[in-house]
Amino acid sequence: MSAISIRGLTHAYQKHFWQKRRKALSNLSLEVAEGEVFGFLGANGAGKTTTIKILVGLQSQTAGEADIFGNPVGSLECRRRTGFMPENPYFYEYLTAAESLAFYGALCDLPVKDCAEQADKLLEFVGLADAKDMRLKEFSKGMRQRLGIAQAIVHRPKLIILDEPMSGLDPVGRRQVREAILNLRSQGATIFFSSHILSDVEMICDRAALLDRGELLSVGGMDELLDAREREFEVGVSGLTAGEMAKLSEKAARSVSDERGTLFVFKERGDADAAAKLAVERDGLVSFGRIRESLEDYFMRTTGRSRSETEQAHADIRQ
Repeated sequence: MSAISIRGLTHAYQKHFWQKRRKALSNLSLEVAEGEVFGFLGANGAGKTTTIKILVGLQSQTAGEADIFGNPVGSLECRRRTGFMPENPYFYEYLTAAESLAFYGALCDLPVKDCAEQADKLLEFVGLADAKDMRLKEFSKGMRQRLGIAQAIVHRPKLIILDEPMSGLDPVGRRQVREAILNLRSQGATIFFSSHILSDVEMICDRAALLDRGELLSVGGMDELLDAREREFEVGVSGLTAGEMAKLSEKAARSVSDERGTLFVFKERGDADAAAKLAVERDGLVSFGRIRESLEDYFMRTTGRSRSETEQAHADIRQ
């Protein structure tokens, strides 16, 4: 059974009655398998949060259907199986971390004794055990994000939906959230999260979907999405003569040198192979490999727009 099944989901809105309705989502169809980490990608304004709000019952669709573990979104069974953390989770500032989780556990109808035990376990799980008695007004952004994940799983849901869980975090905070997501997957949970931080998605997701202007552009595993073509090749060499280095420079697209030697980048595989062969014969091969396309490269190539054009398009949507 799919954890999430979306079929023809469409959402149109208008800010004022005299304005034309705009589509935040257009005929979105998507399947998320049980037990995977699924990244929902797109720039700000692409329709990610709209989709998530529909999935968790905070917003209704104009057309289409969506199910969670076979239950229609908005149903009691659907909500029971789903945990959710919004992009900017709000907490009662004067509660401690333990009190806050006990409160959310009570909202999920957990027994009082279980709430306290579950709070301790979850704070340990997200790395906040030492802050259990700290009031939330003293929490940093990263601590709030980790507490947000804890409240999303307080009732042990099978599906966890996170909206921009790494937004605004420093590298340490992002790593802690990534580790929490991977730990949840190891326990059998399905994680569906939106993000525009593509490097994080590339590191932890099994599959991902790319959304732009409310339309699904592509979906698949990382190896499927990233360009399988051998785009560029790098060859690191040292100890070659000036003449040999000059010949390699003629064929290379670019090069950079340091105390260890020179790294040449070639567009053609044949040129890279010839350079590597020469370096091996001179006992001067330092490294050889293909430069793989990054997820950010894929995003720019697939949308067919520059970063400035993408930001302007989404600014137009928000107006």
